[in-house]
Amino acid sequence: MKTIYGMILGTFILVFLVSVLFFVLIVQLLDLFTNLWRYLAHDTSLTEILRIAYYYLPKCLSYAIPPGLLFSAAYTLGMLYKNNELIAILGSGISLYRLVLPFMLVGIGLSVFGFFFEQYLVIDTFIRKNELFRETVRQEISYSNTNVTVISEDTLTIYQVDYYNDKKETLTDVMILQRDQNGGFGARIDADWGEWNGRHWVLHDSRSYGWGENGRSVELERSALLQATELTEPPTTFRKTTRDVEEMKSGEARVWIDKLKRAGLPYRGALTEYYKKYFFAASPFIVVLIAAGMGGRFKRNVLLMNLLTALVVSVVYYVLQMVAVILAKNGLLPPLAGAGLAFVAFLAIGSLALRTART
Repeated sequence: MKTIYGMILGTFILVFLVSVLFFVLIVQLLDLFTNLWRYLAHDTSLTEILRIAYYYLPKCLSYAIPPGLLFSAAYTLGMLYKNNELIAILGSGISLYRLVLPFMLVGIGLSVFGFFFEQYLVIDTFIRKNELFRETVRQEISYSNTNVTVISEDTLTIYQVDYYNDKKETLTDVMILQRDQNGGFGARIDADWGEWNGRHWVLHDSRSYGWGENGRSVELERSALLQATELTEPPTTFRKTTRDVEEMKSGEARVWIDKLKRAGLPYRGALTEYYKKYFFAASPFIVVLIAAGMGGRFKRNVLLMNLLTALVVSVVYYVLQMVAVILAKNGLLPPLAGAGLAFVAFLAIGSLALRTART
């Protein structure tokens, strides 16, 4: 049995390395041709393009491992079937499930490897790639925001701002509601605009409404310049949420999602992307399951048919995942369901393919 496993894995590993390089090249070329017009418009040098491609390489590798694994496993089993070696192996009493066990272990191992590879290398290089790309094509990101509602960490202060200017760190058309410890009305402050002085907000042309001494009537107090020392919500809370969870490690993404919830900002999209990290890491196991079920279905044109199948399965998987994520971000699916729909669907397909495989 060790001899059979050694023979199969020897062929599999060689094909796997070649196929991964092939799919890495495809992903790199897709990125290059997608942004080629930007490079030409800004007279980008070949050296800068190669630097961007270099930092994109780990991300390409993470994309290439699942389809490369699918193709190599299916091709290895397909060649065994084409040469009638699979019939001899199964006829000797070795079940298909036992035969594909090494592929399953490789898939599980690559799933674990892929998660930590993403956390400790891919994210950092992907961030650097995006930064370098934006610098090269002179693409700026604006963090200014409109129609912002923010809730303080203690949930007792609510900010409603018409416009936040990130460069100047100013607020325009401000309304602030302050609640007491019981959640009741404490005070309301309206201001034409406010500015951050490094410690708290300074409000200009403000109108403050609060309970009078008798606690039964509301009194108005006007101020041209109000030093609101109790308003310490930092300017970063009002920024447009342009941060990409794909560029965050799991712990950082979790903190960011909690911050969005606390600030009363939309968080479904970020939470969906957070769950997707874990399902994407498990995709090598799914593709091995599918490969084990389809490996013996092609006896002619094994190379071409398995390559085509790997491309089709990969495209369908990523498209289904993309559609499910969009539905989750728009509230039509729960975030967990949106992130895991493609995984569950292909897990069922892979299990069915393995059960109906030729034995």
